[in-house]
Amino acid sequence: MKIRRILVLFRREWKTFTLVTIGTIILCVGIVAFTLPYRFPDVGVTGLAVLTNYLWAISPSWVIGLGNGLLFLWAWKGLSPRFVGWSAYAVVLSTAALELLKAFPYPHLSEPLLAAVLGGVVKGLGIGLVFLAGASTGGTDIIVVTLRKRFGVDVGLYSFYINAVVLFVSAFVIGLENALYGLLSMYTVGVVMDNVLKSFDRRKQVFVITASMDEVRRFVTEDLHKGVTLLHGTGGYTGEERTVLMSFMTQRQTVELKRFLAALDPRAFMAVGDASEVVGQGFKPWKNDD
Repeated sequence: MKIRRILVLFRREWKTFTLVTIGTIILCVGIVAFTLPYRFPDVGVTGLAVLTNYLWAISPSWVIGLGNGLLFLWAWKGLSPRFVGWSAYAVVLSTAALELLKAFPYPHLSEPLLAAVLGGVVKGLGIGLVFLAGASTGGTDIIVVTLRKRFGVDVGLYSFYINAVVLFVSAFVIGLENALYGLLSMYTVGVVMDNVLKSFDRRKQVFVITASMDEVRRFVTEDLHKGVTLLHGTGGYTGEERTVLMSFMTQRQTVELKRFLAALDPRAFMAVGDASEVVGQGFKPWKNDD
């Protein structure tokens, strides 16, 4: 019975496992290859781990593991078991990966600006994949999520305050110039992470009005394999009743539909807009984090 439950859980969460694993390893590569060698700062618990490494040559993995362990104990009752479980897995994996990845050689860039930007891209990609799976890399995320649930505080504001303190202290350890490079890298992390989260869920919202609605509906459902919703409207100028087709699809499918409409009904009307997130059957599934 327990084995069956484990198999069911694995089938349900294998995508999460894959995303968290790959994302965490990519994040650790960014730290080992593009943060520590250039004495750049970082944020949250990772930032403290980096500082202790610069000051006393303590391995970041120890500080990350111990610091996040204490945070999980403090925040356990305020977070969902799923979030805590996968975030804890990410922390344990990063603790091991940081030690293992130090054994590999990495190219050294002579221009610190390029290293800061590239490091931000790599770490942003890794963190974005972990967040996409509904987990976190620990540290500041645990603090702000817990404070939001307990006291209703603004997550973004408190996250900024915490990271600003870490950056301020870092400037006295590594110098102002390196701190500014680190700030640029962290900005790049935020931009890349945001784009990773949006790119996986972004779809095109399409509205079509045509005299050949049946043919268009069949093309979308049978050829593009997308669901449609037929809305009933009235022309504001003519007063005629019209059927409006609405669907959500990828950019490629939108182009295919546009070509089909151009050949079928050149007088058709098609409006395309961006949908930053689409949740439901056939798209991103609803997740129960409890």
